[in-house]
Amino acid sequence: MTDIEVLRVFCGPDGAAGNALGVVRDGAAVPGDAERAALAARLGFSETVFLDDAARGTVDIRTPGVRLPFAGHPLVGLAWLLRSLGRPPHVLRPPAGEVEVRFEGDVTWVRGRAEWVSSRRTAQYASAAEVDALPAPPPGEGWLYAWAWRDEAAGVVRARGFPRRIEERGVSRSGAAGARTGGIVEDEATGAAAVLLTHQLGRPLDIRQGAGSQLLTRPYPDGTVEVGGRVRREAR
Repeated sequence: MTDIEVLRVFCGPDGAAGNALGVVRDGAAVPGDAERAALAARLGFSETVFLDDAARGTVDIRTPGVRLPFAGHPLVGLAWLLRSLGRPPHVLRPPAGEVEVRFEGDVTWVRGRAEWVSSRRTAQYASAAEVDALPAPPPGEGWLYAWAWRDEAAGVVRARGFPRRIEERGVSRSGAAGARTGGIVEDEATGAAAVLLTHQLGRPLDIRQGAGSQLLTRPYPDGTVEVGGRVRREAR
């Protein structure tokens, strides 16, 4: 039986909310592509991460329908878990490339690039109330990150993430790299979209997403963006 850790990533300051994540610490226990796809679909989390080489930090990230080159919440969650086990990583290696990791108090940070975030669109709304009032999902096609300033001077953003489907010849596809949404109507906390938005705005952000999650971001002159947050382990 595969041992799976379940975490909540990008929890709010009070430890609530956060996006559920499945972690398979022994990736070799699920070696096949079809088996990994089936496990990710069965778990039904927005992402499940497989640790394939603990020494090198090589990982495989799966949605319920597709493999991803990069995603924020699986990498933050896995980095936090490894640190809790006494093996804090300096680098993780998803398919997109090397991702630097660091720890600052109770916040775990990973550093990626906006060009690693495929097929996601950000859309600014006039107010946080408008974002809150959106139906789930809003009309339209493709992965949408809806956001508005809650406090522009302080860099506080209200956001919601919708992996909307594209219907083509009876086949459902998500706007995220052509992936199926796997029944996920709204994503509670989306690290990759936070990286993209931070790159577009060019400033640090405090993003309040979903029902109560918090994502912190920082852009750097070399074009990389850090995304960080708090993590909690779910009771077994």
